[in-house]
Amino acid sequence: MTNDEVNSNERGRTPVARHSWLIIPSPFVIRASSFLSLALLAFPATGRSADNLGVLGSKPKWSVLENYQGTITHDEFAHRINDVYCTHGIPNDVIKIDNDAAQILTNRESHNVFTLRFAPDANSKARVPRLWRPAKSLSTAKANKPLKGLRVALDPGHLGGKWAKMEERWFQVGNTKPVTEGDLTLHVSRMLAWRLRKLGATVLFVRNSTDPVTPKRPGDFKELARKILIKNGLPQPRPDVLDPKDPEKEKTIRWQSEMLFYRYSEIRCRAVLVNTKLHPDLVVCLHFNAEGWGDPGNPILIDNNHLHLLVNGSYLQDELDLDDERFEMIRRLLSRAYDEELAIADTAAVSMAKATGLPPYQYPTTLTTTKVGSSGYVYARNLLATRLYRCPVVYCEPYVMNSKDGFARIEAGDYEGTKEINGVQRKSIFREYADSVAEGLSEYYRNARGL
Repeated sequence: MTNDEVNSNERGRTPVARHSWLIIPSPFVIRASSFLSLALLAFPATGRSADNLGVLGSKPKWSVLENYQGTITHDEFAHRINDVYCTHGIPNDVIKIDNDAAQILTNRESHNVFTLRFAPDANSKARVPRLWRPAKSLSTAKANKPLKGLRVALDPGHLGGKWAKMEERWFQVGNTKPVTEGDLTLHVSRMLAWRLRKLGATVLFVRNSTDPVTPKRPGDFKELARKILIKNGLPQPRPDVLDPKDPEKEKTIRWQSEMLFYRYSEIRCRAVLVNTKLHPDLVVCLHFNAEGWGDPGNPILIDNNHLHLLVNGSYLQDELDLDDERFEMIRRLLSRAYDEELAIADTAAVSMAKATGLPPYQYPTTLTTTKVGSSGYVYARNLLATRLYRCPVVYCEPYVMNSKDGFARIEAGDYEGTKEINGVQRKSIFREYADSVAEGLSEYYRNARGL
C-alpha cells in the first residue's frame, strides 16, 4: 500500500498520517529529524558526542565500511550518489567527493568523518564483500530450473488478522468480507513460494502468519511515545484515542505507541531476521496499493488502478542528516545491491504489467522519488525495509484495493481458470499476482545466467 512509501516502511521517510491519501505532515507525528536518539540515548555519556538516529535506530558501525576500501572507482561512486541515492541534493558537509576518496560525515557534533578510498581504475578494484550472491555467481542450472541455488525471502507486507484495523489496512463495503492488506499479501506469498520452488529456488518467509515478528507490543512504547509528544510541543498528551475518526488522534500516546510497534519495531525486527538468519540473495516485498477510501466502514471505491515497484534510493536531505540512515545508505551503495535489484525490478515490472494490464503509477510529486530503470514502472525511494535488508530488495505495489476492479476481484477470492468480473473474464487476482512475479524472476535469472 502506498502508505508504506509516504510514511516511511515501514520507514525512512518522515511519517505522516497513516493513510496513503493523507500526505499533510502533522507536528505531532513521529519525525525522524526531531526524534534524535530518544530510542537509545536520552543523554550522551560525558565527553561523548550524541548520535543523531532515526526512529528506533541503532548506532552505526562505521568501521564495517573499511571492508569496502578500494572496491569502487570515483566515477562509479559519484554516479550512484548523484543519480540514485542523493537525487534531492546533499546537505553541506555530509559527503565530499574528491578525486581519490570520499569524506563521509559520521557525527555532526564531533565533526568526525569516514574516509572511503577509491580504486584508481576498474581493473584495480578490490572484491566487493557481501552476504548475497548476484545471479551471475550462482552455480549452473537448467533452463527449466532458472532459480536453482537462489535463496529468496518473501516479505508479505503488514500483519493482517487482528492487527489490520490498528494498521488501518482494513475496510469493508456493507456486509462483504473485509479487505485486509496483510492477509492478502500473506495469501499471495504462499502461492508465490510454491511457484518459485518449482523453478528451483529455496524460499524463505520473513512473515508466514498474522503474528508480528517483533516480540514488542504497543504497550512497550508508551513511555517513548509520551516523550515524543512532549518533545513535539504537547506537554500533557492524551493517553487514549476516544474516537477512531478523531482528526487529532495522532496526539495521543496510544496512537504513537501503535505506530512505534507496527511500523518501526516490526520492520526493524524483520531486518534482523533477514540479515542474521535467513541470508537471502533477494527479498521480494509483497504489497497491495490503495487510494483514499475515507471512512473504512463506508469506503469510497474509485476507478483508478495501477502498478509500480520500488528499489532503494532517492534519500531526502533530512534523512541524510541522520547518522544511521547515512551509514546504511553508504553500505548499501557499496554492496552494489542496486545494480541487481533494479534489473530484477524492471524485468518483474514488465511481466506484471503484461499480466495485469495496469498502467504505471505516477507519483504526484518528484520530491520523494526518482524514476529509474527502463520499464516506466520502477521508482527509487528510501523505505525502511529496502534500506535495512542487506541484499537486493524488490518492493511490489500492484492493484488499488479500493478500485472498483481491484475490490471486485479481491471479493471474488481465489479460483481456478477465469471468472467474469465487471464484464471481463479474469484470473484470480492472487494467482495473477503470484504468476507474474514468478515469471518475471524466472526471466531475469534465466537471462542473467545465460540459460
